[in-house]
Parts: sequence; structure tokens; C-alpha cells
Amino acid sequence: MADRKILADIASQSWEHPADRAALNALRSIPGFDDVIRKIASFFGERGLRQLFLANAVRVGPEQRPQLDALLTEVCSALDVKERPQLYVSQSPLLNAQAIGFDKPFIVFSSAALEHLDRDEQRVLIAHEVAHIMSGHVLYRTVALIMMTVGLSALPFLAAAVLFPFQFALLEWYRKSELSSDRGALLAVQDRRAAMMTFLKLAGGRDYGDTISLDEFMRQAAEYEATGDVVDRVWQVINTVLRDHPFNTVRAGELQRWIDSGAYDKIVNGDLVTRANAKAETHVGRDMNEAAAYYGEQAKAAAGKLGDMLGRARNAFDDAFKAGR
Repeated sequence: MADRKILADIASQSWEHPADRAALNALRSIPGFDDVIRKIASFFGERGLRQLFLANAVRVGPEQRPQLDALLTEVCSALDVKERPQLYVSQSPLLNAQAIGFDKPFIVFSSAALEHLDRDEQRVLIAHEVAHIMSGHVLYRTVALIMMTVGLSALPFLAAAVLFPFQFALLEWYRKSELSSDRGALLAVQDRRAAMMTFLKLAGGRDYGDTISLDEFMRQAAEYEATGDVVDRVWQVINTVLRDHPFNTVRAGELQRWIDSGAYDKIVNGDLVTRANAKAETHVGRDMNEAAAYYGEQAKAAAGKLGDMLGRARNAFDDAFKAGR
């Protein structure tokens, strides 16, 4: 879009999803959480991660994939990014991108994303990762990636008792952080169709010479959210619990709901939180308490549904066992 607006001095609070903040505060309430994060970060270190991609990925720049480099420039300009991150392309069959690092995060773009996404959709994917960096997600997300890659059991300083609660809580926040960065990406590209088409292709790939319909995909997203009973809702929770990303229909539905609320238009038209104001008006304690309360209600609802479903399953098993006997 040639008329893309520059969102001068925009702060990440402008787009952050309340469930993202709530899940992160729930994480921070876990005893020893900060200690674990620091230990994992120091164990692997920034230099080791960067050397890995310097060794076996292609660093993007004005002379290396200049079109992709230009997309990064456009995104950084739209979100008024002060420190431009490095961008790498890594050979991978998975359509994906990720922001990695501890002190100076960088972005890794998969070769499959170049194959499946057009230029506008590639801009969306880059913008999504830049939004992660601006929101301060990358430290925690890098730790999550390390744990998903090497496994918690390979980290000798973690006691077995904390492995599963820590992993589940971190993955819960990891998924919620995606919802924030989807909003940030839309603000950077200011192209709803490109954003939603990215979700469609993440879910089902490119057209391969056939016809793909964004309208049909959005109807599918609405159907996933609107239909089904309590048991269906519980299965939605169970099917998600070990995923690192929300389902793409859910992401599309969440982003459309944010657009429909009018919040997107207000921000694009200048009604945003600036970095200066964000620093001056931050009330950390109050924000954490409100977010933790929000998250707690969501967790209680999910736990209640899960308990009900497990109770039904146990009763059904008992009945079947008695009948068989």
C-alpha cells in the first residue's frame, strides 16, 4: 500500500492483547520463574545463537535478497523502529518466521515462506516478528524455543517437579503473545487482506493452481468459534495445550474482532500510546493484578470444562467396563 501511514513513536501497549499480558503475569507468578529464565539464557548465551545462524543461514541485506531487505525497511519505518534487527533466511520446509535472541534479537525467515507467500504476505510475517521484538517478547520466546528444541530434561538446573507446570504455562503465554503480534503486524502493513491471507496460507498452503477463497476461510473461522457444545470447547482447549501457536482460524477471528471493535482504525488515525507516554503512565503493580485476575477467570473456566469432560469420560469408561464384564 503506497499510502501506508507512519505510526510515529508508537508503543507496543497500543496493540498488546490483554490475554498476552495476563498469561505473562501468570508465568511470572510461578515461584523461581525469573531464576529459570536467567539460567537458561546464561547457559546458552546470545553469541551461540547468533553463530548458529551465521554458520548455516543467509543474512539479508541490500546486496543479499534486497527485496526482502526492503520489506524489513518498510515495516521498521511504519512502526518507527529505532534499532533495526538483522534478518536471516534459513532453509526449511516449514512456513514460519521467528524472532530470536536475548540482548539483540534477530529474525529468521524460512525458505518455505518465500515459496508460499507473496510479497505483501511476506511483509506481514516480517512485521509480526518485529512486533514481537517491540513488545519485549523475545527473551521469553527464545527460552520457550530452546525448551521445545532441546527438551526440559536436558537442562540440568531444572528440577523434575517444575518441568510440566513450567512448560504448560510458558506455552500458554507463547500462544497468547501471537495474538498481540498479529495486531502489531496489521498496524505495520495496514492491509487486512494480506494479514488474513497469511493465516489462510499458514493453515493450508498456497493455491497450487487451484482457487483459494479468503471469504470461505473467514466463514470457517467464525464456524470454529461459534458452533459446538461444551465438550467441543473442551476439545478445543485440549487440542491447543501443547501447541506453540494458536490455530490460524482462531488468529484470524481474533484479529477480525479487533478490527470490528474500531481499535485498529483509531490507532492508524493517530489515537495511540506513544513510547514517552507509556513510560510515564505505566503502573506495573496495578496492571499485573488486573491481568492476573483476567487470566485467572479464563483458567478457571477452562479447568472447569476440562474437569467436566474428564468426569464424563471416566463415567463412560466405567459403564463400558461394567457392560463388558
